[in-house]
Amino acid sequence: MNAVERILKAPARAAAVLSAAACVALTGCATTSGLGAESAVIRAKNRVAPALVHIRPVKEVYQQGQRREVPVIGSGFIITPDGYIVTNEHVAGESRFVRCVLSDKSEVDARVVGVDPYTDLAVLKLDLPDRLPYVAFGDSDKLESGQTVIAMGSPLGLSRSVSMGIVSVTGRHLSGQTDHPFTNWIQTDAAINQGNSGGPLLNIRGEVIGVNTMVLRGAENVGFAIPSNLVRQVAEQIMGNGHVRRSWLGLELQEMLARTEDPTRKGVLVAGVDPLSPAFEARIQPGDILLSVGGTPTNARFEEDLPPVNKFIADLPVGEEVRLSLQRGDEIFEVPLVTEERGGLKGAQVEFSGWGFTAAELTPAVVRRAGLDSREGVLVSGAQVGGIANKAGLAQGDIILSVDGVKVENLAGFKEVYDARVADKTPLVMLSVRNRALHRFVLIKQEAGAPAPVVEGTSDAE
Repeated sequence: MNAVERILKAPARAAAVLSAAACVALTGCATTSGLGAESAVIRAKNRVAPALVHIRPVKEVYQQGQRREVPVIGSGFIITPDGYIVTNEHVAGESRFVRCVLSDKSEVDARVVGVDPYTDLAVLKLDLPDRLPYVAFGDSDKLESGQTVIAMGSPLGLSRSVSMGIVSVTGRHLSGQTDHPFTNWIQTDAAINQGNSGGPLLNIRGEVIGVNTMVLRGAENVGFAIPSNLVRQVAEQIMGNGHVRRSWLGLELQEMLARTEDPTRKGVLVAGVDPLSPAFEARIQPGDILLSVGGTPTNARFEEDLPPVNKFIADLPVGEEVRLSLQRGDEIFEVPLVTEERGGLKGAQVEFSGWGFTAAELTPAVVRRAGLDSREGVLVSGAQVGGIANKAGLAQGDIILSVDGVKVENLAGFKEVYDARVADKTPLVMLSVRNRALHRFVLIKQEAGAPAPVVEGTSDAE
């Protein structure tokens, strides 16, 4: 009995040992791998967590002809030991001040050093006496699809949150994102929600390889981050100059696939030419093929090839001559032109509460869409229902060209005239207004004793 048991038990014990060994081997592999991966994620998180910042700006928002202050929540991270912080422009832009909560839970106000709406990046500065922990950037050009990434930030206001995923695609081009002409995005399935904006996307070594910026609405875990190499370049310029200086030729470019299916055709299609630009003065026409800029070939067969071409042109020295090689039909020719500095994407904005409306500077995009022959005037960004301007017929989208026959050069000029008319209590003020192709006059009827406070800010109205 005992032998049988032993016989039985021996094999049984052997089987049990074998089974246990196999189990250990199998689960051990998984457990060891899992522990290893888990440890790597924890190490990466711990490397960046001290530099993570929970951001609470108070943004100026202009809606329906009024200026309001709206608190928002976002994320950011410290990039230098003396306290420079990177976050998104849509988080910290239009902010008077930004309250930052650091990793030790201390609360400190930061100032906005500069913003770059073209890349949706902003740089803040903490003025603290001590050295601060800061992140290391990785090389986003070396990313591969499938690589493990970690998103950190404050989703839905839940600070110090961590989620993990992979790089779904590198160099994702988002059609219709004309406000971001220089960016091909890192697409990730790491969970990103509202409040993650401006937070870091890490590789498994704890290096920042992107800035979490947006998600695809209606999808699950389809998020996009700005590549770190672009972030680093923009941040360095803002820290040095307060803004990013870019060249502009006035060309609107399109991929060659829109013109031909011939894969051997090189160049990039000129889709449009700004009438107030160096390209227009050089007689470049829509339909031309841009072959090279300054001797460097410019090829964009697909949409995702356009941001590098746009960025190459933007990185040219401002105010210097450059030769463009173009093709028109069978003719290939060169034109010299001098680059101009690219204008802002957003214009400063002011509330004229006495008349009950808000107005913004004209940006190049507004001028182009309105078909104006100059950049003079101001854009009405909103009018309060029942206000003086609204009753007179002034509406959002109108462009005020003159006041009582005097040209309006810019927002500062209009503000000066407005202040004078309100101070004098001028009963009737005649505005010359344009909206698309239509010109008309708007007669402002001031009420006696109308107040004249003016509040300034920046606008995303275009």
